Amino acid sequence: MTESRAGRRVRGAAALVVAVLAVSAAVGAWLRADDKPAEKDKKDVGRQMVAAWALAGTPDKPEDPPEKGGRLKFFTGRHWAITDYNPDTGKVIFHHGGTYTIDGDDYAETIEYANKITAELIGKTFKFKIKVEKGTYTQVGNGNEFTERWKRAK
Repeated sequence: MTESRAGRRVRGAAALVVAVLAVSAAVGAWLRADDKPAEKDKKDVGRQMVAAWALAGTPDKPEDPPEKGGRLKFFTGRHWAITDYNPDTGKVIFHHGGTYTIDGDDYAETIEYANKITAELIGKTFKFKIKVEKGTYTQVGNGNEFTERWKRAK
């Protein structure tokens, strides 16, 4: 019994769909596995941090985040990035990021990549005391001037 041309095409298309789904599932599992929380026993604070945050002043001088533009900080389970951009032009002023660790309220971020403006920071680690509550992330610099207050971006 010979298979029709249409039957071979349908079977070929089905095999292609199955292959694409299998590759997608494998890549998705690999990405999730690589982005596990930095410290398994510190999941609570780490989970609360996973979000996009808009700069909202400092702990002693809170402000509302700007409606447009400004500085945004992003956290995954293991990585972070910060971007500052001009609201009028949309052009990036600076961008850098890397990995972080958490131990209780002690947080350390290491800069692994940056654009020209902040490239001198690559390889440096900055330490902070942190707190996350009610949609606000606060970091107080430990040996650095980066004491900041952030609101969860909407």
